[in-house]
Amino acid sequence: MMQQQLPIKDISHLIPQKSPFVMVDCLLDFTENKVVSSFKIIESNLFLKNNRLLESGIIENMAQTVALHTGYDFFLKNEIAPTGYIGSIKKVEILKLPQLNDIITTKVDILYEFNGVTMVAVKVFNELNEEIAFGEMKTVIAD
Repeated sequence: MMQQQLPIKDISHLIPQKSPFVMVDCLLDFTENKVVSSFKIIESNLFLKNNRLLESGIIENMAQTVALHTGYDFFLKNEIAPTGYIGSIKKVEILKLPQLNDIITTKVDILYEFNGVTMVAVKVFNELNEEIAFGEMKTVIAD
């Protein structure tokens, strides 16, 4: 089992998304049942409008944080991470849109994982540690 020291600032080998579609940039914490990522909102972000990260960018950040959990889990087993996709999103609420240069922190609790389907609860926080978004989503590993 290859353990990397956390935080991991170069996560490009842990998620299937490639620039410019990457919405996570640091793995802060990892256990079997949770993952925490951070993401700095930069000017070239595809989901930036009027210096704010759009709702779709926040949802993509949530999904990529789940992918980061899967990717790091496979990395620790020395296996190549599979590609997945969002199976469903429910009860997502965006309370506040983060701004350009903000760093958001996304915390994912794995509720259950079965046959490549992962159900998670996600919370997104700004730098003041205010919850700016939350929701539940189901991700599915592609065959």
